[in-house]
Amino acid sequence: MFAITAKEQLSADVYSMWIHAPLIAEERQAGQFIILQIDNEFGERVPLTIADANRETGDVRIIFQAVGASTKRLAQMSIGDTLPVFLGPLGRPTEIKKHEGIVVCVGGGIGVAPLHPIAQAMKQAGNKVIVIMGARNKDLLILEDEMRAIADELIICTDDGSVGRKGLVTEPLKEVCERGNISECVTIGPPVMMKFCALTTLPYQIPTVASLNSIMIDGTGMCGGCRVLVGGKIKFVCVDGPEFDAHQVDFDNLMKRNRSFIPREREDHCNLLRMADEKASEQN
Repeated sequence: MFAITAKEQLSADVYSMWIHAPLIAEERQAGQFIILQIDNEFGERVPLTIADANRETGDVRIIFQAVGASTKRLAQMSIGDTLPVFLGPLGRPTEIKKHEGIVVCVGGGIGVAPLHPIAQAMKQAGNKVIVIMGARNKDLLILEDEMRAIADELIICTDDGSVGRKGLVTEPLKEVCERGNISECVTIGPPVMMKFCALTTLPYQIPTVASLNSIMIDGTGMCGGCRVLVGGKIKFVCVDGPEFDAHQVDFDNLMKRNRSFIPREREDHCNLLRMADEKASEQN
């Protein structure tokens, strides 16, 4: 069993948890992820990128948004509660190296969480790092202080202009591309954001990496649930990724597949609300 050692609410629906998993904390690298289950027998398998790890304490940090039934249940758990399944590290780690030019890291929404260890590793490798962060509003912006401590330049965008620049992350990304001397761009966030980040860097021939958040079940490449099209070929996010050449990813296909279980997610959410109402009625 894997115990929750710390919990913090970062914004309205976004939570940070530290889970005691010494072997994962020892082996994890930037870009890798875990799969957890709340219920050992019937629980949904939820993939989450490792946001940080502490080898000394043996704890691993996950940051998630409570949007579906499983993540809402996870958000209700407390320090001392345990998870029966916490599997990892999974996926191929990010290729970290010293570049001749600047590395640009672009994160949107909850995607800022998995971007953090990558930006951190790129900086530790001796790179100059520009971080561009986006959110709908200031209340949904996460890890600003952590990113500011890493980045040589931090650019913040919000849809409503409540903090930073008003607009999309692609606008400052284009401006940074026009400056020149960019060796690589790493982008993590909603698929539509990653799609347009890739379209922004393409004319400048800047190598661009996207970390994909496809539907996933077993995490070992056996089920095929996380398949994506990259350069016209089928790839599996869990074993071939999660990072791919963003200029080769079929984002439209990814977004279509990600929508395939929306009716089931709504059903699970309704069941979760019904169970909460029944529990409240019993207590009264």
